[in-house]
Amino acid sequence: MANFPIEPFRIKVVEPIKKTTREEREQIIKDAKYNIFNIDSEKVYVDLLTDSGTGAMSDNQWAGMMLGDEAYANCRNWKNFERVLKDITGLKHIIPTHQGRAAETILFGSVVKEGMIVPNNNHFDTTFANIMECGGDPQNFVDEPGKDPEIIHPFKGNINIEKLDKFLAEKAHLVPLIMLTVTNNSGGGQPVSMENIRKVRELANKYNKPFFFDACRFAENAYFIKIREEGYENKSVKEIAQEMFSYVDGTTMSAKKDGMANMGGFVAVNDDQLSDKLKEKLILKEGFITYGGLAGRDLEALARGFEEVLQEDYLEYRIGQVRFLGELLDEYGIPYLKPTGGHAVYLDAKKFMDHIPQKYFPAQSLVVELYKHGGIRTVEIGSFMFAVPNKETGEIKFPDLELVRLALPRRVYTNSHIRYVAEVIKEIFGYRQQCKGMKIVAKGDTSLRHFVAELDYVE
Repeated sequence: MANFPIEPFRIKVVEPIKKTTREEREQIIKDAKYNIFNIDSEKVYVDLLTDSGTGAMSDNQWAGMMLGDEAYANCRNWKNFERVLKDITGLKHIIPTHQGRAAETILFGSVVKEGMIVPNNNHFDTTFANIMECGGDPQNFVDEPGKDPEIIHPFKGNINIEKLDKFLAEKAHLVPLIMLTVTNNSGGGQPVSMENIRKVRELANKYNKPFFFDACRFAENAYFIKIREEGYENKSVKEIAQEMFSYVDGTTMSAKKDGMANMGGFVAVNDDQLSDKLKEKLILKEGFITYGGLAGRDLEALARGFEEVLQEDYLEYRIGQVRFLGELLDEYGIPYLKPTGGHAVYLDAKKFMDHIPQKYFPAQSLVVELYKHGGIRTVEIGSFMFAVPNKETGEIKFPDLELVRLALPRRVYTNSHIRYVAEVIKEIFGYRQQCKGMKIVAKGDTSLRHFVAELDYVE
């Protein structure tokens, strides 16, 4: 059949986008203090900043929005939301929140105390910051293949079981829970195998620790297991997802990803006492326990989205479109983290901008150039995001990976947009040696500085 991904949908509604000139964009990014988050969306041509809440909802979801029951307590949409998630996760208590970081705030605020350590394959930015906000120490234990952009491995999101076991043998008394991010966003959107998930469960049992997912992209992870892990090729994606969740004690999720909607999240747990603590915090911070900061119409869109995301023709297209962008970059010799992940292509800025040292944020320099040259908005996942000085020693530890994430919103861009993005990257690669490093000039003293910091070029 066709050697490019075919959309398993028809386009029913369109949103106009406008292309600005290079000269206009140079002034826009300068006025934004070279921080991509400060740019107005109408000044962006192709927006690959994130896949969180930026997707297009289906006609089925929009129809559900019209059935919103906006009662304060126990609206019918909550019942649908709870029913669908219990079916997928098998977890006893479903606690809605307005988005993923709210779920993290409620969970970590209930279980993490000063000096505690939370191990993960790779913490993403808000997970990392929420743990630190509670006085905890987020530590990453991704397996060795996940640290090398060039290695081809089917499950580069796996956690290193031997290192985690050794760590827990020494410091389990400091660990409130073990977490695993599926797929591994900070590590290139790479999946975690079912075998790895089972082994983490065994360690959790061995050391009597709760085991949690950060499940933002659980369906994409389940699809990778289906096509890459022996013994799962004949199982449905839903069956695989259900088995994944059967090994955990709880999960957080930003439903703005694999919930296929524009807002929402949840925490789910089995423990009754922890559930009571979380619900108390929810009422204080978010809203009542059956809406959690969401309108009834949002709950309905999510309930339907959680079912749609498990459709295999959609997942084949979704992951195929990401792979398609990677294949185009291969043709042009562009360095990126291989193999492509579930929701994004991650450019390897260490190699792309090999003339810029990490202390001058080569990935952020590439982010800025992508906007200036093609009106493409992306995000840095490297030194600008993660190389924060240690509070006690002042020492800066640079991350293993220096990446630029090209996150594809769900059901939004066509293959023509994908080809355009690849062409822009090819042209920048041709003149990359002219690009300068960057420095922070204001608002750089926060663990989430990439959202707010102001930058300029290093002369």
